[in-house]
Amino acid sequence: MGLEEKLPNGILLASVEKLVNWTRKASLFPATFGLACCAIEMMTTGAPRYDLGRFGMEVFRASPRQADLMIVAGRVSQKMAPVLRQIYDQMAEPKWVLAMGVCASSGGMFNNYAVVQGVDHVVPVDMYLPGCPPRPEMLIDAILKLHAKIMEDPLTPGRAADMVGHRTELLPSSVRYSRNGVTHGLRPPSDAELAEQTARVEALRP
Repeated sequence: MGLEEKLPNGILLASVEKLVNWTRKASLFPATFGLACCAIEMMTTGAPRYDLGRFGMEVFRASPRQADLMIVAGRVSQKMAPVLRQIYDQMAEPKWVLAMGVCASSGGMFNNYAVVQGVDHVVPVDMYLPGCPPRPEMLIDAILKLHAKIMEDPLTPGRAADMVGHRTELLPSSVRYSRNGVTHGLRPPSDAELAEQTARVEALRP
């Protein structure tokens, strides 16, 4: 009725925003970023049994400039954190991050000075996936939930505004990351800093 009657057959009405978001979610290219045992499950997801290619994601990119999604599969060490942040900054907008497994999400059983207690200390995370390690079906489910989230994203440069207050604050690639409430430059921690942090952790143990 109304407007539909005045349009010729074969005309599809949709907002540009929905169309662009549909093309984005239907062609997410993940960056290859396996750090621990979760990476084995991630590789299995891309194999024929689970066939991640059904969702337009069959191509894992070795170059961050060709990737839209960073799947952080495993624990992130303090010395890996600056590298991870640099790769994130090299990815073109729009980009998304999926923390795969409990180690990437919160440090997991590695509650010590050497491991970042959650990758969201280094980069903004869009989707958290629990498990140790999560099965391929769980990863596919998390990706589909991320697809639904992408479909609701506005076509505005509002991502930086959305992340205001996030501990990484989307700082540019002079790059800084936050650890234990302290902002650090893009470099691995020194032996003295590691020793100091170890002493703090040991002091908190019962």
